[in-house]
Amino acid sequence: MTEEDARERILAAAEELYYRKGFAAVGMDELRSAAGVSLRRLYSLFPAKTDIVAAVLARRHAQWESGLSTAVTDAGDDPRARLLAVYGYLENWFCADDFRGCAFINAFGELGGTNPEVAEIVRAHKASFQEYMAGLVAGTGAPAALAAQLSILAEGAQSTAAISKDPSVAVQARGAAEVLIDAVI
Repeated sequence: MTEEDARERILAAAEELYYRKGFAAVGMDELRSAAGVSLRRLYSLFPAKTDIVAAVLARRHAQWESGLSTAVTDAGDDPRARLLAVYGYLENWFCADDFRGCAFINAFGELGGTNPEVAEIVRAHKASFQEYMAGLVAGTGAPAALAAQLSILAEGAQSTAAISKDPSVAVQARGAAEVLIDAVI
């Protein structure tokens, strides 16, 4: 197995285990076993658990940006429809069988208070989403404050859907977003 293959197996196993069981609950031995690599190989590629967590969150960030961007692009050229596509993307995500909330919120809740590196990764991800929303809002000509309001709706929907296990939270957030958008456009 090449180094890249081993790295991919470790990250795929870590992503699945961390998301399903929690970041703190998964030890290196369980991860090694799930990835099918030796402990020595695991530590040679990722000297510390924080290195694996950071790599998993980087993968999640890329997946999030790609999926969100595709949903917004698929909504067409209408700026209002593009903003509302964010909530359609959330609804599809919330309906997935393996939905367990936002991996970044989960990581921050488990590790953010004791691991500044993880806290910074989460903050950067959330700031990136705010910037993305600001770009979408700018395309409508609406006041910049709308971006923060719509972002808060999306973030709140993620937490509420994870806790309630109710994907219709995205529809409710979309309804609130429509009210906010229509009030300023």
